[in-house]
Amino acid sequence: MPLAAQSDPAQTAPGSPDASRITGGTYQADPNHTLVEWEVDHLGFSPYFGLFGDVTGTLQLDPAAPQNAKVDVTIPVAKVTTASEGLTGHLLRAGKDGAKPDFFGPSPEDARFVSTSVEPIGPDSAKVTGDLTLNGVTKPVTLDVRFFGAGTMADKENVGFEAETTIMRSDFGLGFLVPLVSDEVELKIAAAFAKGE
Repeated sequence: MPLAAQSDPAQTAPGSPDASRITGGTYQADPNHTLVEWEVDHLGFSPYFGLFGDVTGTLQLDPAAPQNAKVDVTIPVAKVTTASEGLTGHLLRAGKDGAKPDFFGPSPEDARFVSTSVEPIGPDSAKVTGDLTLNGVTKPVTLDVRFFGAGTMADKENVGFEAETTIMRSDFGLGFLVPLVSDEVELKIAAAFAKGE
């Protein structure tokens, strides 16, 4: 039977862009549905992107005072995913003859983002500034964040956001092949959180 024939038009998604569904409190990052996409300009020919997943961490959120929100998430760099086995291997390859790796190396530390301020911009968006630690270097980064949806699933309140920012990889000691491969890295984040027990 075709998939379309199996769907029930009376069903609705448990989440929706309705901020009144957010009760507030402490939420845990959903590692299965939180993704960080990175994109670079590859030699001027095309964009190239990859993903980080298995993100963990917490979000503290009070819908009555969004400016007080706090987020602290950890991104396992060692689990970087690309469409090219060769590129993934290069990203995690040790340096030759004891030299510094071109990128992360075989045992990279996790990346971490810890917010330091939240500036609401309109009813469903904010600028979230924080410290990003990547490749052993910590720099301030500001994310443009948009509320995506909230609701209840599996007896837990879930909230989700989209975020974007641009970083310079050379700021984090990852300048190999700049400018042939762009220094600018666009980050697009899908962040899902579930309220703790």
